[in-house]
Amino acid sequence: MEALEAARAVDPPDWLIGAGAVRTAVWDRLHGFEERSELADVDLVFFDPADLSPERDREVQAMLAAELPSVPWDAKNQAAVHVWYPAKFGHDVEPLSSSADGVATWPETATCVAVRLERDDRLEIIAPHGVDDLLDLVYRRNPARVSVEEYERRLRSKRISERWPRVRVL
Repeated sequence: MEALEAARAVDPPDWLIGAGAVRTAVWDRLHGFEERSELADVDLVFFDPADLSPERDREVQAMLAAELPSVPWDAKNQAAVHVWYPAKFGHDVEPLSSSADGVATWPETATCVAVRLERDDRLEIIAPHGVDDLLDLVYRRNPARVSVEEYERRLRSKRISERWPRVRVL
């Protein structure tokens, strides 16, 4: 909630917190862990087609860090993904139309879930592939963008089965 409140205070356009931060919180809870897993980062996405520069990501990230310095923020403008993606992953992608459009392309279906804290304290949940895999502890490749090789690399590097032994890997 602190991260959501900080993001709401900074309020970049069309922002959402998702990916591993949501998956980890849910899977830790479903495993009955008393201590929360440490996060490598908290992914905040936003959509600002007026500024596709890497400086815009850094600006939003700095504002988030100033608001809540204890969180390892990773802010990414989804309007700019098509600009940097080819250099990082070796192939072109179409421009995205919103933050939710970006969430739909994330590597695993259980991480394709994001939330936003509205002004009236309601949570808006964005789940383009639904929440079943997240709630049913299923680790499944999202074929929208990630290759089988990248999926397997992520499975190993994130130690999914080791961290959450009840997860079913497909």
